[in-house]
Amino acid sequence: MTNKKKPTHSSCTNPYVPKGDGNEVVQTYISAMLGWKSALGKEIDATVVRAFPEVRKQVRWNTPFYGKEDGWFLAMYCYKNYVQITFLTGTSLDPAPPKASKVEGTRYLDIREDEALDKEQLMRWVHQALKLPGQQL
Repeated sequence: MTNKKKPTHSSCTNPYVPKGDGNEVVQTYISAMLGWKSALGKEIDATVVRAFPEVRKQVRWNTPFYGKEDGWFLAMYCYKNYVQITFLTGTSLDPAPPKASKVEGTRYLDIREDEALDKEQLMRWVHQALKLPGQQL
């Protein structure tokens, strides 16, 4: 049974969405992203699906994750002024996504309201990530 209760948001505007597996729960998260972030979330989701139609999806810790049979390779999260795409094997991507992480192997891409998503670069990163071992959560 799907929870139809309207999601609330953290102080940084990230939607609180119950954990779950599959496309429906990820679409619930994307729909709950505030303002311009929802359209960006749809673009990110569609680009990942276009790059890898068999992608697995889940929401854990109020974060949508994208994966393959052996683990996860990408996530997104809303902050007050940007949406962050997390590349779980980002240090192995070429070029590496621009923002460093304290988590070994992870890199980030922050996208602000006045910035466009580089869909072609995102697709290249997804294709590269698919050749690497997925990460376990």
